[in-house]
Amino acid sequence: MSKIQMYKGFERFWHWSQAILILTLLFSGFNIHGTHQFFNFEQAVDIHIISAWCLMGLWIFAIFWHLTTGEWKQYIPSSANKLIAMIKYYAFDIFMGGGHPHHKTRKQKLNPMQRLAYLFLHIAITPVIWVSGLLYLFYPYWNDIGIGTWSLEFIALLHTAAAFALMAFLIVHLYLALTTSKEPFGYLKAMITGYENE
Repeated sequence: MSKIQMYKGFERFWHWSQAILILTLLFSGFNIHGTHQFFNFEQAVDIHIISAWCLMGLWIFAIFWHLTTGEWKQYIPSSANKLIAMIKYYAFDIFMGGGHPHHKTRKQKLNPMQRLAYLFLHIAITPVIWVSGLLYLFYPYWNDIGIGTWSLEFIALLHTAAAFALMAFLIVHLYLALTTSKEPFGYLKAMITGYENE
C-alpha cells in the first residue's frame, strides 16, 4: 500500500488550532453558564472572548486559503445518487463489511455526506455563532447602531443553540473519525502526519 499526502501543513494546523479553540470556547462557555466553576466568571468571560477572536481570525485566514487554493470546491455537494449510496453505507453496509462507495483522493477528500455536513457547518452554524457572538459582545453599542430594541436574551439563546449544534457536530466528527477508517485511528493519524494509505 502506498501513502499519499492527503492533508497539507496548513490544513493540519487549521484543523488542530480550530479544535483547541472550539474546545476552549465550549469549556469556558459552560463555565459562563454555571455548569462548572473551573474559573471565576470574569476569567471565563475573558478566556471566551480571547479564544473567540483567535478563532474568528483563524476562520478568516482559512476562508482566504480555501478561496485562493481552490479547496472550497471540496464542499460542492455531490449527486443525489452518490449521497444515497453514502447513507446506505453508513446505515447498513459498514456493519456488514460492504465496500465504501467513495474513493478518497487529494482532490475529492470529502465523501458526499461529509460535503453536506461541512457545507452546513460553514454556511449555517458558524455564521450564526459569529453574528450572535459579536452582537452579544457589542451589546452596549446596540442603540448607537439602531438595534436597541432587539432582545439580548434571544441573541444569547441563539448563540448557545449554535454552540450546541457545533458541539454535536464535533461529537459526530470524532466518532466517525475514530471508528470508520480501514486501520485503527487511521484518520486521526492522517490528520497528524498528513498522509493516508491509498
